Amino acid sequence: MRVMIAGKSVPINRSVFVDLLENSVVNGRAPYIQALEKSKIPYTDLLDLARKAEVPHPLFFAPPTVVQAQLRAKTSKLLQGVAPETFTVNTRTTVKLRDVELIVKDLLRKQDLARKHDPTLVKNKIVGLLRKPRPTIREDAEALINALGLDRDAIRQVRKKEAALELIIKRLEANQVLVSRSVRGYMPQLIEVHFSGMTVRDSKVPYIFLTGGDHGDFQEPYGRQIFTLVLMAVLVARGIFAPVSYDANSTAPDAGREYDIVGEILMPAAEMQGIILQDPDDVKAAADLFKVTPSALAVRALRLGRLTPLIASGYLHDLEKEFRARNKTNRTNQPKPVNAIRKYSGRELTARMLRAVEERRLSQREFCRVVCLNRIGTGDLGELKAALR
Repeated sequence: MRVMIAGKSVPINRSVFVDLLENSVVNGRAPYIQALEKSKIPYTDLLDLARKAEVPHPLFFAPPTVVQAQLRAKTSKLLQGVAPETFTVNTRTTVKLRDVELIVKDLLRKQDLARKHDPTLVKNKIVGLLRKPRPTIREDAEALINALGLDRDAIRQVRKKEAALELIIKRLEANQVLVSRSVRGYMPQLIEVHFSGMTVRDSKVPYIFLTGGDHGDFQEPYGRQIFTLVLMAVLVARGIFAPVSYDANSTAPDAGREYDIVGEILMPAAEMQGIILQDPDDVKAAADLFKVTPSALAVRALRLGRLTPLIASGYLHDLEKEFRARNKTNRTNQPKPVNAIRKYSGRELTARMLRAVEERRLSQREFCRVVCLNRIGTGDLGELKAALR
């Protein structure tokens, strides 16, 4: 393969070119595909692909043995935080490492920054809390609720599910479980696959990454995100760190222990026994009470024997039909940069690192590079601090 530099042809190893880019975010881009077809690439295109894939461009001119050693080191680093297998519940969806590679690397950098510059961090008490199952699902659920300091009544008393989501995030971050939410344009890569999120390993500051948008299962977003967030909190407590995908509409009989722990946390079996579920409107009312989606409520009722499979399937069909019929408005307004940074990096990580800047343990420039991905400058840090209040 040849690289065209100022009209001259410089040979590179084709296998090196493929190994460096095939499993990256640029593997479907036109310059990469054209280069494979023509066995040549302009140097400017090579530089652009290398930058987007976060590959040091001198590696393209290195011997294959050197490149393979670098790739093994990169993979080892990534797998310290995220296992290659997708954790799935009732779905066959899988996520390849390249689909989330740059986000994983970015969250690992943020974890490194926190460990280096925040002396108040302690060993996380949530990580591994449920690694050894207790005798019952209820005992596992109560152990996690107590450790996080979750207040079920406080969650149910808020009017909107969005506010309930924020309450749960606040309790997770109060226990050094950082939460990152996807914000288009403020992440190091676009998400081009449907999945729920992922958990990223760390003994002090594990990250939960929560995706947004349409998951293709006809669920209203905040109720789905609440269930997903609690599911990933359970995975952190179980010591499972991987991309997460689940089918929120599935009535499969064996959803797994983690799924049932989430159900017990958000919709306790004892309280579900007294809920009337004679029609879809009852299901929606109960879902509003427990701050979940109506579909999640119906599936939970099925698993507890409160609904028969036939009735549950009928409710789910009616709920999906109703959801499809809603008038949907596409939000095109981008959030203010400081709000987008707060959402993607997470309030807790951002606040802790701003404090490190104020105490001169971290430079403003490094903060802007790692926490803000250079989306704002040092002159905007005051506005970012105000956005955290």
